[in-house]
Amino acid sequence: MSADGDKTFEIGSLPVTFDYGPDDIAASRGVPSENKPRILLMGPRRSGKSSIQKVVFHKMSPNETLFLESTNKIVRDDISSNSFIQFQIWDCPGQIDFFDSAFEMDEVFAHCGSLIWVIDAQDEYVDAVNKLTQTVARAFKINERIRFEVFIHKVDGLSDEHKIEVQRDIAERVQQDEHIPEDVNLSYHLTSIYDHSIFEAFSKVVQKLTPQLPALENLLNLLNATSGIEKSFLFDVFSKIYVATDCGPVEMELYELCCDMIDVVFDIGSLYGGEEACLDAQSSAVVRLRNGMLLYLREVNKHLAFICLVRQEQSVKQGIIDYNFHVLKKAIQSLFEIQHEKRSMGDSAEM
Repeated sequence: MSADGDKTFEIGSLPVTFDYGPDDIAASRGVPSENKPRILLMGPRRSGKSSIQKVVFHKMSPNETLFLESTNKIVRDDISSNSFIQFQIWDCPGQIDFFDSAFEMDEVFAHCGSLIWVIDAQDEYVDAVNKLTQTVARAFKINERIRFEVFIHKVDGLSDEHKIEVQRDIAERVQQDEHIPEDVNLSYHLTSIYDHSIFEAFSKVVQKLTPQLPALENLLNLLNATSGIEKSFLFDVFSKIYVATDCGPVEMELYELCCDMIDVVFDIGSLYGGEEACLDAQSSAVVRLRNGMLLYLREVNKHLAFICLVRQEQSVKQGIIDYNFHVLKKAIQSLFEIQHEKRSMGDSAEM
């Protein structure tokens, strides 16, 4: 399960040779692994931690995860796509007692950006919740900046009413536990690897680790207001995580349509452009929906795509949308450059 074997997996609808790599606008400018945000995947054994990682970041088919062996040691995986998504995922085995003195978990929590606790919603979860509260209490004591996320996983086999009931019960048990500090916040997500819910949940996790998020949201809000756009996203095209969106709510149906659009673009690109096909400066696509709305995709850089929802009558203003998009693209490039300058200054100060 190391990053070295990524290319051995079949990459769904994307070309097998397509992988994260250097970008022409500073995507991979040598960020040391120790300086990347660290995401811990924790939870009971067989709760689905490794499956989540493989499906989201290694494009493994959900059905293939049934054959994954149980993780018996901490597995570190460097995720590096564009300048906004660069972090480490640590897959922590559920059968190991991390409170044992043999493990230096204090050092692990001290450099952790986000802790994701995975709970199997179809299994008995009382013990999992107890271990969650103990882990949160210890981690928060070491590092108060950790963001705690609870993935209530494998909900694809539950009814909508049962999903809500399980989430409410878990949240109440956590809130009533005496180990949990009063000022700690936990976010809950209903997830499954068999639909887009796991991608949306990871999108929210990644956004909390993105320092440029407020600036990106403001840029998208301005673009919407000046171009007559209903909804807009910035997508990492490989993982289909949206790194930013405007201030409006995200509907799951629209998010799924955007993911499907990315698949279609790469399917067609692979068919006519070869397996090396990926986004370039000329990449664009328009999908007409049955309700009269249009989905519009444009390339921001090799790994980042802009997708927006516009009304059909706004298509006559295509020139305005294109002009404003190029302004947005330049602004995003400026964010990349500012980020690189800060990293360079920080590295120079440490020397």
